[in-house]
Amino acid sequence: MNITLKQLIIAGGPVLFALMALSIYSIALIWERWTVYKKTFSGMDDLIHKAHAMIKSGELRQLSELASKTKTPAGDIVHKVISHYGSALEKRELAEKAVEWHVARLGRSLTAIATIGSISPFVGLFGTVIGVIRAFKDLSMYAGAGPSVVAMGISEALVNTAAGLFVAIPAIIAYNYFAHKANEFSSEMNWLTEQVIERSTHREYSGIA
Repeated sequence: MNITLKQLIIAGGPVLFALMALSIYSIALIWERWTVYKKTFSGMDDLIHKAHAMIKSGELRQLSELASKTKTPAGDIVHKVISHYGSALEKRELAEKAVEWHVARLGRSLTAIATIGSISPFVGLFGTVIGVIRAFKDLSMYAGAGPSVVAMGISEALVNTAAGLFVAIPAIIAYNYFAHKANEFSSEMNWLTEQVIERSTHREYSGIA
């Protein structure tokens, strides 16, 4: 017998509605983070590739102009580091603060996504327990009755178990992906800014000499 969506929702009971709300909220957060990450990483690989060549050839002014035109977090950091007049230590402090600020921006809402991923199975388990209790209660009220008596309670338990996993799995995958990309951004930008600082410091020493 085919089970309709309406029947599944009815079988899930109140706990399923809570899981559906968590699912909608999780999808909204993941979509919002996806758009932010897409903008952040757009053109970043191309900028790093060009920056590597320009740093080697000492074209820091051209790199600063290119970075300012990209209108991306990576370009903003590179431009600020190059255009900042100060010692290598001051440039490093500026770079670290800029990278930390953008990483913190990337990390927004990740705690909420991780929380949804971690609690959803337990919410589903709570619904499972309620369903099992209901099944045993119905069974005790109708002694000697067939399987149909406990069917509603068992279906409630199974639906909520499945729903909890359905909500949790995408949230955990999304959190791990976003956390990895944020760490990747931090590593790439720390490496790039250090190359810029070393090259600019070498150029200053060469100019003095």
